[in-house]
Amino acid sequence: MAEEKTNAMRLLEEAGVPYTAARYEVDEDDLSGVHAAQLLGIEDAGCVFKTLVTRGSRGGYFVFCIPVAEELDLKKCAAAAGEKSVAMIHVKEMPGVTGYIRGGCSPVGMKKRFPTFFDEVAVLYDEIYVSGGQRGLQLRLAPDALLRVTGGSYADLTRA
Repeated sequence: MAEEKTNAMRLLEEAGVPYTAARYEVDEDDLSGVHAAQLLGIEDAGCVFKTLVTRGSRGGYFVFCIPVAEELDLKKCAAAAGEKSVAMIHVKEMPGVTGYIRGGCSPVGMKKRFPTFFDEVAVLYDEIYVSGGQRGLQLRLAPDALLRVTGGSYADLTRA
């Protein structure tokens, strides 16, 4: 039986971006990326990125990908996005805005293409992990390839 492809996987393949899919058993009580990294046996969780969606002060949406153990610095994010401020969207808004659910939000293949930013530490890794578009699925790929397919850019996005 062929592996079921997510929208993120299909879009990466269409763009000619190589990736490796890594699946793990989902624990509904702990959807954290740190837990996902542990379940996948990834020793350096710094290479596993979570995808966070915000709304800017002018109403637009922005996507930020940061290492799973880090916290978003909203002031740095606003500066990167050219906004006065940004605020996290409510988890209930996630499916309507992105097409994804909490714990399965990928920077690739959202309903619309939003300005996307990756924490600058991504360049320290040959490959990083991001959600594959469903809970229990991570995709491992080169950060520059991810940047290219999302139209993203690097910025300092986390709290010091």
